[in-house]
Formats: sequence, C-alpha cells, structure tokens
Amino acid sequence: MDLDLKSKIKEYYGGIASKVSESSQAGCCSSSSCCGEVSKSSILYHGENLSSLPKQAVDASLGCANPLLFAGLKEGEIVLDLGSGGGINVLMASKHVGKSGRVYGLDMTDEMLALANKNKVSMGVSNVEFLKGYIEDIPLPDKSIDVIMSNCVINLSDDKEKALSESYRVLKAGGRLAIADIVHLREIPAVLRQKTSMLCGCLGGTLRVEEYENILEKVGFKNIEVEPVHIYTKSLIESTFLKDKNLSKTVEGVNLDLLDGVFASAFIKAVK
Repeated sequence: MDLDLKSKIKEYYGGIASKVSESSQAGCCSSSSCCGEVSKSSILYHGENLSSLPKQAVDASLGCANPLLFAGLKEGEIVLDLGSGGGINVLMASKHVGKSGRVYGLDMTDEMLALANKNKVSMGVSNVEFLKGYIEDIPLPDKSIDVIMSNCVINLSDDKEKALSESYRVLKAGGRLAIADIVHLREIPAVLRQKTSMLCGCLGGTLRVEEYENILEKVGFKNIEVEPVHIYTKSLIESTFLKDKNLSKTVEGVNLDLLDGVFASAFIKAVK
C-alpha cells in the first residue's frame, strides 16, 4: 500500500478508536458520532446479541454489513478477520467457534488494536488473538485458516489483488472467504477517486462487481459470488458519509445526484 495513503488511513481510523475510548469514558452521548455508530451497528448486526459484547467494540464498528450472516462458522474452526478494528466481528465469531476454535483479528492501527485487546479482556475470551499487520502481507502461515471474514476493509487497499492473494494463501483447501464490502455499480466521478478522505470513508477505493469477480478468480478462488445487497441512495450517502463521517468538505462542489445508486454494500463469497 502507498505509504502516504497508508498513513492517512491509519490516522483516520486511529482517531476513531481514540474518540470511542474517550466517549466511553465520558458516556456515549457526549459524542454524537458515537451514538450514531451504536445505532448503525444495531441495524447492521440485526439478529445478533450485541448486548453480550463490550460496548466499545460495538461503538467502534465501522462496517457496511454483517459477514457472520453468510460465513457459516462452525465449532472448532480457525477464523481470520481482516481489518478487525475494535473487534466486534472477532468477538462475535469467538462464540460461534467455541473453545476448540480460534479467531484472529488483523489490523494495522495501534489505537484499534489497543481498543480490541481491551475489549477482549473485558469480554474474558481466551480463543481470540489480535495481530498487527497488513492485509497485503498477512502474518500467518500458509493453509492455516478455515474462514476469512472482513467488513468494509478490502476497498481500502490499493493492492486488492495482493490482499486477496494473501487470503488465498493462508486459507486451507476448501476454506471459505466471507467478505462484506462496498462495490460500485457504475463509474465514479474522477474527482472522488482522487480524494483520500473518500478512501478513508470506504467509497473511493471500491471495485465494480465484475472487477471483484475477476480478481478472485485470478488468485485462485472458486464458487465466487459477489451479491450487491443494499444500494446507497443520495440521501444515505449524505447522512452516513458526509454528515456522520464529517466528509462534506471533501465533495464540496460535486453534484451528489451523480452518486445516487452508484454504490452498494455486497456479500462476497468464495472457496479455495
């Protein structure tokens, strides 16, 4: 990943982790963005018992869907969550795989890793480990993982083929990929492609459905499915990415009508 872009993303998500930690100490509603994220997490993870998780893990959730819905985790499996953030997916997965399983969370941001480890201790789980590293260079052995999950992270990589190739490398034969990510359904105005802040906000680095499928096939995956499940309207982009993420200045002067229906969250599944 480009070092300047990497540092920008680290700064952005590190700031979110710090804000969540500070807001939790003062009470959630001392921060409007904190309360907003809790509400979104409740929607994204509908059907999951979030009350059993540490509050800071829920507050730090920044995903676009729930990969556990289609990961099909089983008792005893070894799972890797790419871009684990505050640990919400890892901690939920730990309950599915049980004491005989194990869940790794991989993140490049020190502040998120500190928050995730704090949440791990708070929850009292022993089958979880958080690792520092990059999704383009996963610090795990070949053929060591049963299931790889990720929630709105692959789009942040500037070398998606390398990231997905690394996922293929560490999966066991027959291992599964279960990614929630954002795709675009038609071309994005070039001005947004050039905005690092939009990359941090998960929009600028997206792939088309066909591009995602082609990369997955190229690195070796089979039974590939890229299914858009929730199309982002102009109003949703305004409320989620511009208001809550404070990115209004980033797209100042851009006709947001051009973005209506361009993006969608997607379920991405494949098998090694």
